[in-house]
Amino acid sequence: MSPVSVDDLHLPAGILDAITELGFATPTPIQAGAIGPLLQGRDIIGVAQTGTGKTAAFGLPLIAHIDTESYEVQALVLAPTRELAIQSADAICAFASHYPSIRVATVYGGAAYGPQLRALKEGAQIVVGTPGRIIDLIEKGALKLSTLRMLVLDEADEMLRMGFAEDVETIASQSPEPGERITALFSATMPQAIEKVAQAHLIDPVDISVAPQASTVDNIDQTYAVVPFKHKLGALSRVLWTREEDAAIVFVRTRADAEEVSADLTRRGFKASGISGDVSQAERERIVSRLRDGSLDVLVATDVAARGLDVERIGLVINFDVPREAEAYVHRIGRTGRAGRNGRALTFFTPREKGRLRAIERLIDMSLAEVDIPSPREVSEFKAQRLLDALPQRIDSGRLDLYYDLLDQMITTAGVPLEQIAAALLAQAVGDEGPSQADIRGSGRIRREENVAEDGSFISASFEEGRDKRGRKSRNRAGTRPQTSGFSHRYRIEVGRRDGVNPGAIVGAITGEGGVTGSDLGKIDIFPSFSLVELSGELSEHAAGRIGRATIAGRRLRIREDTGPTRPRRERRSRRF
Repeated sequence: MSPVSVDDLHLPAGILDAITELGFATPTPIQAGAIGPLLQGRDIIGVAQTGTGKTAAFGLPLIAHIDTESYEVQALVLAPTRELAIQSADAICAFASHYPSIRVATVYGGAAYGPQLRALKEGAQIVVGTPGRIIDLIEKGALKLSTLRMLVLDEADEMLRMGFAEDVETIASQSPEPGERITALFSATMPQAIEKVAQAHLIDPVDISVAPQASTVDNIDQTYAVVPFKHKLGALSRVLWTREEDAAIVFVRTRADAEEVSADLTRRGFKASGISGDVSQAERERIVSRLRDGSLDVLVATDVAARGLDVERIGLVINFDVPREAEAYVHRIGRTGRAGRNGRALTFFTPREKGRLRAIERLIDMSLAEVDIPSPREVSEFKAQRLLDALPQRIDSGRLDLYYDLLDQMITTAGVPLEQIAAALLAQAVGDEGPSQADIRGSGRIRREENVAEDGSFISASFEEGRDKRGRKSRNRAGTRPQTSGFSHRYRIEVGRRDGVNPGAIVGAITGEGGVTGSDLGKIDIFPSFSLVELSGELSEHAAGRIGRATIAGRRLRIREDTGPTRPRRERRSRRF
């Protein structure tokens, strides 16, 4: 049973003063269970979701174990991403505000070594960082762990899922032996791989599990649909077009998937952006801010990038890819239905993934309802109805004389009935251009990234995905989208393959800063030092200025109209999307 207040946790006075100032009054279940054993020097395994107060659960006793007279590294917190490392370090600094001699160093990849090396050299007793950068600093001789008193593995399941298992082993081997240090392992799920880590690195740990792992809230409507792989993108767009919710989060497995799916949705006209563990903290904050203020409606995310995300507008969660572990399903759909609000969750299963559906249903002890994906006709009907619902307000606004005259002229000269004109205008307004024959040719290859009209009908493909003789996925990255007369302007931007740029980042920057819609974007060619982008129209001076000042990978886009092939011959080979 949880203590009445933080006063009952027997924390040192300085820590109590700090957390009282921060507004801490009653410990959460994970804090109540973990703080006491950690203060006593016990190892622990804590199983709890993000947002349950895990940072304080290990951060408060960690500070209590620091010898403020020594400036050697005494505590190490490993986190899977730079975002989580920064958040944890900031929280620990706040908890230690009454101990001015305690220093915290935050180290992670993708940032300059200089400031991190200086922080270690100046005598940081607490280091918070990602496994890859910790290994680098150990190899450089800048970080020594022989004096470590406490090791924390935060979000251990994500670290292993991201491929850090070997790094964690290496780091642990550089620190004192189990039993000579305190080890705290925190994880949202407990797959077998985590149990093996616990057996190898913890001694007689105290197990703390808050709330059943299988719990899902009653105010989330949980459904599924069986969707063949090749139809996933079209199905996703049709679900999003017909949603009633303000905003949605779409879960995918990898960073590349987040980039590709978000770019595809942007081209289809959605206000979408992708986010993964590789996104910088500043960019993450910008994206979340856009999601909150309504300038972004669809967020495509990996599991680790969505940890700790709480945005009230998110009413729909779509599992574009089924989570690898059934437990992760619970954490994904928890991004909606928060604080008592209603939410909806939809999971795509391919015909071969029905076994995973059963695993999820067993875990949550309930059956998911199967639903049909909206058809292109239903999408058009939904969008048309929205337009019709908005018509009374437009009629009340007046100034329709010009349009009365044009309609009378067409009825008189062309002999077209008014009802037919109205129906055609409505169809055109929702992007329904009439029946079209899908141009799907080739030797049984799958069109992975289709260029699809807003009503869901297939137009063309930008690259193909198939399987080789061994059944492995293969992609034709050369691009198969035919040149269309609709994209009449080509612009050059000064970022390229050497900067690690991807098409999703280019699409996001141009649509986000220039007021350009995804349907205005055509082919994107990425060269080593620059990229070429096709647009359906000419950019205004204001839009070009805003886009030009935007940055990708730390470089300004500096967009301008392309004047022709003045680049060296070796730059002609491009990567097309």
